[in-house]
Amino acid sequence: MALPNAYAQYNNSKVLTASPGELTLMLYEGAIKFCNIAIVAVEQKDIEKAHIHITKVERIIDYLRQTLDMKYPVAQDFERIYSYLSQRLVEANIKKDKEILEEVNGHLRSVRDTWKSVMQAGRA
Repeated sequence: MALPNAYAQYNNSKVLTASPGELTLMLYEGAIKFCNIAIVAVEQKDIEKAHIHITKVERIIDYLRQTLDMKYPVAQDFERIYSYLSQRLVEANIKKDKEILEEVNGHLRSVRDTWKSVMQAGRA
């Protein structure tokens, strides 16, 4: 089928042409998406699916932590946020706890929205 291939090419092009800020935004969006999937999986008692998607969120958070440039003071704030989210994700994965996942998702949305605002202010 040509359609899935075209979609994959579009997404690949989108990533390759994105600015660093846009890539970070895509990572936040991906983490939120995977967290939403994990929440639904927990509700449906699909333990394996929940684990897979919680792990995907954990990997995104780990990547964001690794890319912090610690010479900037704001990086310390992000390190604390990411560290907390990582701890909560481990706990959510062990317990398959929907409430913890919803908390994490709320924090991810807040950070994403702040990131969007910063990007928009930078364009103005």
